[in-house]
Amino acid sequence: MSARIVQPEGVDLVTTLREAGATSGEPRDGRRLRVVLVLKTSEGGLWTVPHVDELRARGHEVVAILPPARGRLRQALEVRGVRVVDSAFDFRFRPTLRTLRGLLGLRRQLRDLRPDVVHYHLYASALAARLSTAGMKLCRAHMVAGPLPLESPLIRVAERALVRLDTVTICGSHHTAHLYRRLGRPRSRTPSVPYGVDVESFTPFSPRLRAAVRADLALDEGTFLAIMVAYVYAPKRLAHRSRGIKGHTVLLDAWREFHARNPRSHLLLVGSGFDPASERYRRELVQRYGLDEDPAVSWLPSVPDVRPYYAAADVSVSPSLSENHGSALEASAMGVPCIVSDAGGLPETIDVTTGWLVPAGDAEMLTIALDAAYAEFRGGRLPARRDRARERMVHHFDRRHAAAAVADIVERAAEGRLATRLTRSRPARP
Repeated sequence: MSARIVQPEGVDLVTTLREAGATSGEPRDGRRLRVVLVLKTSEGGLWTVPHVDELRARGHEVVAILPPARGRLRQALEVRGVRVVDSAFDFRFRPTLRTLRGLLGLRRQLRDLRPDVVHYHLYASALAARLSTAGMKLCRAHMVAGPLPLESPLIRVAERALVRLDTVTICGSHHTAHLYRRLGRPRSRTPSVPYGVDVESFTPFSPRLRAAVRADLALDEGTFLAIMVAYVYAPKRLAHRSRGIKGHTVLLDAWREFHARNPRSHLLLVGSGFDPASERYRRELVQRYGLDEDPAVSWLPSVPDVRPYYAAADVSVSPSLSENHGSALEASAMGVPCIVSDAGGLPETIDVTTGWLVPAGDAEMLTIALDAAYAEFRGGRLPARRDRARERMVHHFDRRHAAAAVADIVERAAEGRLATRLTRSRPARP
């Protein structure tokens, strides 16, 4: 029995645009657009910042509507001089008059801003933007951060109708694009563009940095180090049989068996709970698996910079039950081979030369993949995978080219000329 491996096929949109001459920051002919970004968070969503930078570099005006709380996204936009408006809607959909008043307030804000384009990410933001702009003559550009909403049968039914309100639905992976096309959304309206990774910040590590971090972790060079970087999300009753979507329990189950056979190994988990409920769930996992007393597992709730820990690692593991591309992009950009599940867009992040693919939720197959990575570690064969992993990120997932692709699509959508030639890519297949 061996871990199943995927070879993604087709040419992705980012590569197509780059080869066609789409350069980040390149001015475009045509009118100056006012783009209003609508997002349900002031803290997360930092992956939108490169898109904002690219649109502004092309001469377009960007205004953001965010919740009033302070957060990293709001600060990043304000530092850039982007106007940020406190949302009149709290992005909570409940059958109350408060929800209706909030949506009407958001509608007034958008009407007063007179946007050419409303650009939104995350499903609650999409619902709010679509409903509050009903009947307005403007361009609606929805960028889909991940496939999770479409994994709900109820949302799929609703989305079949609601997605028609989008002028364009920019899908963060080939997988998500495929899901929308199955709902009847045409290929010309569902281009696939990854959020990408900063390949200039996430670069291959130096041996000195690797040695220093491993020393801090009390690990020598002969110890195999696997890393998982992900927030912890509390299980949802109606999603994935009440299991956390990042697959922490899958990895912890697999690790018990793997480490029992390979004692010169260590697992490093990095990431706190996304919210208070999720942090309680993380602490429950620590207790359930006895991690406080397990010298083979370390869990760092949060770190200011994850790159040194990637530098120390031999393999990155993404055992998610639902995912877009996740941390596999950052790990691969730093030259760390990846073991990923076949959930969502994760298979698109690797090929047979860079990593291993296992069925989502299958601890036994994940153990086998860890065995395979460990054998290559012991045999000195992992460095070849590191180089190829880095090359794949630079070629397919450079966020500069991804941001240029998003800006190009937004411009074309606003001008009413979505080009089908830009969406001729195929979802990855096993």
